[in-house]
Amino acid sequence: EVQLVESGGGLVQPGGSLRLSCTASGFTFSSYAMSWVRQAPGKGLEWVSAINSGGGSTSYVDSVKGRFTISRDNAKNTLYLQMNSLKPEDTAVYYCAKGRGMYDYWAQGTQVTVSS
Repeated sequence: EVQLVESGGGLVQPGGSLRLSCTASGFTFSSYAMSWVRQAPGKGLEWVSAINSGGGSTSYVDSVKGRFTISRDNAKNTLYLQMNSLKPEDTAVYYCAKGRGMYDYWAQGTQVTVSS
C-alpha cells in the first residue's frame, strides 16, 4: 500500500521559515519524481515544486523561486520542502504528491499559516 505521510506545517510569522517533510512507503521512492502542491483558502490547487527521481533536477512556480527549496533523501524515502522568507500569501494546505504533472498518490496535507 502506497503511503505518503507529511509533517512540519504550522504557524509562522512573515519572514520566517518552515521545513515540510513527506515520508513515502509502499513503492520504490527513488524511481519516481515527486512534487509539492498547495491549496490556499478558497482557491484551487497550485503546483509549487517538483524534483526528479535522482534529485538532480528541480523546478518551482515563479512565486516561490529563491525562497523555497525542494530536496529528497532516497535513502530515507523522504521528500522535503524548505520554505524561507515566508509570506502571508504562502498560507495554504501543502500536499506532497507522487509524480510530476500527473499524480497518482497524495499525502494527507499539512497546514501552513503565515501570519503575524
